[in-house]
Amino acid sequence: MGGALARARQSTAHRDPIIVKVLHVYRTYFPDSQGGLEEVIRQICLAAGEHGVTSRVFTLSKEPFPHTLPRVEADVIRVHKTFEIASCGFALTGLRRFAKEVRWADIVHYHYPWPFSDMMYLLLGRQKPSILTYHSDIVRQQFLLSVYRPLMSRYLDAMDMIVATSPNYFATSEVLGEYADKVEVIPIGLDEPSYPAIHEQNRDLAAARQRYGEDFFLFVGVLRYYKGLHILLDAMQGAPYKVVIVGSGPVESELRQQALRLGLENVIFAGFVSDREKMALFRLCRAVVFPSYLRSEAFGVTLLEGAMSSRALISAEVGSGTSHVNIHGETGLVVPPGNSRALREAMDDLQANRDKARLMGSKARQRYEQLFTGSRMGERYADAYRRILAARPAVASA
Repeated sequence: MGGALARARQSTAHRDPIIVKVLHVYRTYFPDSQGGLEEVIRQICLAAGEHGVTSRVFTLSKEPFPHTLPRVEADVIRVHKTFEIASCGFALTGLRRFAKEVRWADIVHYHYPWPFSDMMYLLLGRQKPSILTYHSDIVRQQFLLSVYRPLMSRYLDAMDMIVATSPNYFATSEVLGEYADKVEVIPIGLDEPSYPAIHEQNRDLAAARQRYGEDFFLFVGVLRYYKGLHILLDAMQGAPYKVVIVGSGPVESELRQQALRLGLENVIFAGFVSDREKMALFRLCRAVVFPSYLRSEAFGVTLLEGAMSSRALISAEVGSGTSHVNIHGETGLVVPPGNSRALREAMDDLQANRDKARLMGSKARQRYEQLFTGSRMGERYADAYRRILAARPAVASA
């Protein structure tokens, strides 16, 4: 497949843009869920749309009405989630609709991991060219992984291309190493105009300043076990500054109880906020803190949003894309995973050194502009789609 894709790159390099229909497949999407992976899919749809690609998103919903939800980036096709096992949603009544959407598409873009999509592909999707973005290894459910592995292997074997979101994750993932001949690295990118613009005289900024203050540390994300927020709360004991935690999720109740137990009056749980309020918080914060401590955190869209907002970054070294976005000593600070003392020292450092935080924020912005714009990502995905489509006849005749 690698040789066919290389030949396809040459044959499509100077071709005028054409319309390619892409079906994205993942278990959750806006507006039912708000997380980094959903944002990545949204950004791919928006960015590839500038290069002749039209997109749909196939996803699950507890209340899928309407079944087709038009959004700016794509039509969202929602089917009823029948049940869930270990965060893997199943939609047994949605297979017919999936088959219909596969017929519509020129190429199907799967987002891993979602084991039910493996089943859908093998049952109904094999007739169409397929690309898979590999967002994360399966880290926690090792027993279920041993049961799932044969299905996973058939699924990954069949993909025309597998995309890793950073060279760091590609280099450290055993699974991706097994498919190195079909892996390409396309870093996640963000389209800045797709976010609300927040200026100094903006009412959203004034409202956020009144509610939260300023010069705080900021976390944004779904509150999941691997995000390391329990480590952040431990680090905040006695800190003379605040942290604002934006988002909700499965461990929110546990975190609130921990904060109460530790008497943390310097921690604000903001819950879900609007995009305008979120961008205002990025503008008001001293730095972004992102304490994810397991490889389940493959990239960290929040870090990109912080870099786009010219903010210094604090993250943990887990061998993933977080350390592709955040370069220690340049765009921010990288600390050992699971180490509350090191995390506290990093926050103390940036709190005590305003100029250092500003300089790191400026360099984070420069790195965003060089490597992580939406237009750069969209161009590369559009090129990948067309190469896969062009290579299919060559592969079939091989």
